Amino acid sequence: MLRKIYKPEGFSSQNGTDGLYTESALERAMTKGQILEARATVCDEDMSLWVDLGCMRGIIKKEEAVFCPDGSPVKDIAAITRVGKTVCFKVCGFEKRKGETVALLSRKEAQRDCLENYLMLLTPGEIIDSRVTHLEPFGAFVDVGCGIISLLSIDCISVSRISHPRDRFYPGMFIKTAVKNTDKELMRISVTHKELLGTWEENVSAFRIGQTVPGIVRSIEPYGVFIELTPNLAGLSEYTENVRIGDHATVYIKNIIPEKMKIKLVLIDTYQCESELYPPEYYIKSDFIESWTYSPESCPKLIKTDFRRD
Repeated sequence: MLRKIYKPEGFSSQNGTDGLYTESALERAMTKGQILEARATVCDEDMSLWVDLGCMRGIIKKEEAVFCPDGSPVKDIAAITRVGKTVCFKVCGFEKRKGETVALLSRKEAQRDCLENYLMLLTPGEIIDSRVTHLEPFGAFVDVGCGIISLLSIDCISVSRISHPRDRFYPGMFIKTAVKNTDKELMRISVTHKELLGTWEENVSAFRIGQTVPGIVRSIEPYGVFIELTPNLAGLSEYTENVRIGDHATVYIKNIIPEKMKIKLVLIDTYQCESELYPPEYYIKSDFIESWTYSPESCPKLIKTDFRRD
């Protein structure tokens, strides 16, 4: 039996669905228990969310705004922060309010469905669609399905070190993540990202000794400057003054040493410019990764993630 897939909020609109429905479509969705999406336009004085459905308005009452597995009360901020954004929901019924037909909606039931019938059934190594919701210095919070949030810690974003998750992502960006583990008691899921960005050998295959290429300064140490060539590949140049983290760089590739997992660079120039963030390039094309060995076979230092064990 095929398992149903649940997507992050906003995924449908990204793929051409405008979130506007006919009354008959809403009735069918209620009968089938289908999860829909539409934009929340207002949060009223009762902390109820009003949703534009096209043919009518829908209301998500405060207590229906989010599923709390521990039974804790819904906080006002859970409703307020959804205004202007796409929300998922199930249609629970209809009622008349001053002559207006209003759909009764529940985001809580959509999230409960997603957790119980999708997220808690995932196994380590499964690759899922996710959406970045907000960024903090310690990591990126990502929607892993129906607005359910997981923390992607900064050290799991890429092999190349970054100062802040904004160096890789922006809020609203759709990405892929791999499941690290699930906690069925607390109904939580943890995810990772760097394993999808390729091994050292896969990344270094795009470069050759003697090339001059662009990079980004990621860290400065007394013994040298680490310059990122790709999100999962960095090289080292000699220490140079007047270089800042985040500077764009032009570097000459002096040597590539697989057995030491090192790239020796010569820093030619640095400059500052606005960096446009693009969707990551993923080397894993399937929906599952069993294990990932970053280090080359010739390198004695082993860097590996085994999803069967981790």
